[in-house]
Amino acid sequence: MSRSKKTRTKSTEAGPPRHIRRLQQIKTEVASEAARIIATEGQHNYHAAKKKAAERVGVSERLALPSNIEVKEALLRYQSLYGGNKHSENLQALRETAVTVMQKLDLFHPRLVGAVLDGTAGAHSRISLHVFAESTESVILHFLEFGMPFKQEQRQIRWHDGKHRTVPLIVFEINGATVELTVMEPVGLRQAPPSPIDGKPQRRATQADVECLLAETATALTSQGPN
Repeated sequence: MSRSKKTRTKSTEAGPPRHIRRLQQIKTEVASEAARIIATEGQHNYHAAKKKAAERVGVSERLALPSNIEVKEALLRYQSLYGGNKHSENLQALRETAVTVMQKLDLFHPRLVGAVLDGTAGAHSRISLHVFAESTESVILHFLEFGMPFKQEQRQIRWHDGKHRTVPLIVFEINGATVELTVMEPVGLRQAPPSPIDGKPQRRATQADVECLLAETATALTSQGPN
């Protein structure tokens, strides 16, 4: 009689080793805490939020920092769970203010970017716009003409070649919100700078795009009704 041979098969369901699973669990905890910090404490810098979160969780920041994408996903989950209509209404108000500002700055082809556009904006978020002009001074003269108070700042951003560039910012208050304008040369309309979240070209929206988002959000809020 022939004996049937037993064959051994390697299990593909065992999953990654325990230390890898533990590391991912820690990174998830840090991402969740970083998201909470961004949503509730007015921290806009993802890296700073991750470092603070790692300290609170009690782990080494060199070992367990999640990616910016993981933090953004955790932030969207946090707002979905805890934001409710209040988050949607705040986002709607910020986008309405963005449209108002874009109308005033139509000469400089404004584009909405960042948290107010992607829906992760909280109560402390700035409205971020890219504007395009031959010089920062031409934008400043526009503000002086209308008598609007403002201040100037600078920020370093990473460009597509991997190098950092310093860009001028004009910051002002309107309707209870803080607006920051990143002033770029007109050629910047052709290609958006890399996103600090995933390195891909930043998503940018025209005034018409934002008005469409407002209409969509208004419809969703009407269907949801009051909390």
